[in-house]
Amino acid sequence: MTLESAGIPLPSEVIMPLGALGAHGGGGLATVIAAGTAGNLLGSWIAYGIGAALGGQWRGSRLLNRRHWDAAHDWFLRYGDRAVFFGRILPVIRTYISFPAGAAAMPAGRFTLYTVVGSALWSAALAVAGYQLGTHWADIQPWFDRYSVVALGVVLLGAAAWWWSAARRHARRR
Repeated sequence: MTLESAGIPLPSEVIMPLGALGAHGGGGLATVIAAGTAGNLLGSWIAYGIGAALGGQWRGSRLLNRRHWDAAHDWFLRYGDRAVFFGRILPVIRTYISFPAGAAAMPAGRFTLYTVVGSALWSAALAVAGYQLGTHWADIQPWFDRYSVVALGVVLLGAAAWWWSAARRHARRR
């Protein structure tokens, strides 16, 4: 969760439900939610610090290009504090909203408050879904057994198509 909130797109939609599956064996659902929220906060502080340090000087990277940076910054300026709160519960946006908050010099206390509240809601929703999945695992396991090979094939085909497309783009640049 820390890495995702620091701008590395690791899906919390997978991390939190899987973490909550383990809550059945001990540790509890509240611990999973607290850990997800704390991880989000730590990663968000890192991204906020990077945004504050770079301000408008960002030139882009593979994960966050200049066009995305400018769009996020404009969105943040338009919606202010609400952008951080609602950004925490929106997939993709949640990964990057801390950068423009830091660049716009949002007060750190308000940033932290909105990040904790939004991240706690997001983490709780995903953890509860994962916990419920674990509660009904015996009912759905046959479906996973049946279709896991198909899903793996789709993922592998998607990865191969992405790699082929990237290789073609790279060859055209030369």
